[in-house]
Amino acid sequence: MLKIGLTGGVGSGKSTISNILKDKGIKIIDADFIAREVLNIYPKIKEKIKETFGEEFFDNQGNLKRRELGNFIFMHEERRKALEGIIMPYIKKEIDLRFKTYEEAGEDICILDAPTLIEQGIYKHMHKNILIWVDRETQIERVMKRDNFTRKQVLDRTNSQMDLEEKKKYVDFVIDNSKDLISTINQINYIIAMIKKDEGHL
Repeated sequence: MLKIGLTGGVGSGKSTISNILKDKGIKIIDADFIAREVLNIYPKIKEKIKETFGEEFFDNQGNLKRRELGNFIFMHEERRKALEGIIMPYIKKEIDLRFKTYEEAGEDICILDAPTLIEQGIYKHMHKNILIWVDRETQIERVMKRDNFTRKQVLDRTNSQMDLEEKKKYVDFVIDNSKDLISTINQINYIIAMIKKDEGHL
């Protein structure tokens, strides 16, 4: 089974592209969804977050206040790395389990949609990697509009991630998602066809 990494920055349009790929019948593993799911699968994660950052980041039902915690950690690299150290081993474990499930089910191709694919070194375990690229100003404007964030809040998040230009060095293909939808779809079709051809799946 082909394992393909898909990454980008906040506001680059990963959700849109993932949905296009799903419509083509390709299985998607969503690392962001897993990051939320592991909190319930492994209760020890919440306990460790409480110990590290405080109980004020949880509501009365014991649910993590993701936005508040995000605002707190993205301003400081040490805090962000501390949170990643708590949660990433469990995320990686679940990703591996889901790849295994799809492979056992006979899937030919499976895509991992992961914002920190490169930063966490996961890209090394994929057959091919794809970056979704947009120019920085488009990225900032999209997130401000989508999440009702201030420019500073968006910059805190974008600055905590590897620059999209730097990420280009680690991937096999780049999708320019700053143009219209037709352009994006055409790029996706071309890249998937090239990957299947290179790996002998056509």
